[in-house]
Amino acid sequence: MNRFSEPLPSLARPAHISHAKHALARLPGSLVDLDASRMAIVFYCIGTLDLLGVLQDQTSETERASWRNWIWEQYAIGRYGTGFKPGPFMSTTSTNSGHDSPHIIMTYTALLSLSMLRDDFSRLNRPGLLRFVSSCQNRDGSFSNTPNGGGDSDLRNLYSAFCICSMLGDWSSIDVECAIAFVASCRTYEGGYGQLPSCEAQGGTTYLALAALHLAPPGPRPRLSTAEKAKSEHWLVHNQDPASGGFRGRTGKAPDVCYCFWGGAALRILGAHDKINAYAFTQFIAACQFPFGGIAKAPGQPPDVYHTYLSLAAAAMYAPRLELSARAYGQWEFGPFNPLLNAREETVRWARSHIPARRF
Repeated sequence: MNRFSEPLPSLARPAHISHAKHALARLPGSLVDLDASRMAIVFYCIGTLDLLGVLQDQTSETERASWRNWIWEQYAIGRYGTGFKPGPFMSTTSTNSGHDSPHIIMTYTALLSLSMLRDDFSRLNRPGLLRFVSSCQNRDGSFSNTPNGGGDSDLRNLYSAFCICSMLGDWSSIDVECAIAFVASCRTYEGGYGQLPSCEAQGGTTYLALAALHLAPPGPRPRLSTAEKAKSEHWLVHNQDPASGGFRGRTGKAPDVCYCFWGGAALRILGAHDKINAYAFTQFIAACQFPFGGIAKAPGQPPDVYHTYLSLAAAAMYAPRLELSARAYGQWEFGPFNPLLNAREETVRWARSHIPARRF
């Protein structure tokens, strides 16, 4: 038997489902530092259930309604428009006064989470959301994570802004070409992209840059030249570790399962996903599973919701390409995945049909 058709280790679906549902209910005290990113945690957990195809079947309507309500409790209305906060922070109850500043990354994750939960978005103030995204753009084309230049300004925020505009189907509130110029300024000699101009290329920021370029509406010239595309492909392909099959995030670093998503999704966007070893790639993800649920950054490490979601998203793109015998009788089967918005195609369709302003 060809070793690339040998069955993979089983994907521990029930354990990963339990891991995500437990994290939605409570996190251990050791993870209190994540409290300021609670909206992202919700996204990773709900996203894991959505990727595994159990969100509607193995959770109750009461649970889904409570998660929707919690997300909307973080909806902030202020002088710069409307969006979503990271969470209520250290309070045991919601402290949303209606005038807190929203966060652009958390707004992107909230919109996708609500789409996974099949919210009708009747509470969404679309003009206010566009005003908020506009308020986060800086003169150099970059975006801050909060309005009027607040917080960090890097490719994470730019990607989130592009996702929001794409889901709304409205790019009128931002200067797209100025933003594209900022993305170009983050490109390195290797063909990857750094967090900011003059920073080292990383797998995560390279994904963000390439996804943003492909989400953007058509411009006066191609977003990537043929030579630039080839160089990015070359750098990404050579970030797959030949020994383990995993991806490294930077040149010369150890592989990390989250970069299986960042690198793998970037190659999918470029149409070069057939240039890597998909069997070894998926085998590395399988090796990072924790026996009692969740997936770790590397074999033998403790799991977390971030690496669990991203590794399953990576598997959703590449495991279906393997021979049926290698997928261990359906254990590694997933629905179609959208690498640009980072969600299942079914969820993206819901977002694109319900988030834009209704036209009668």
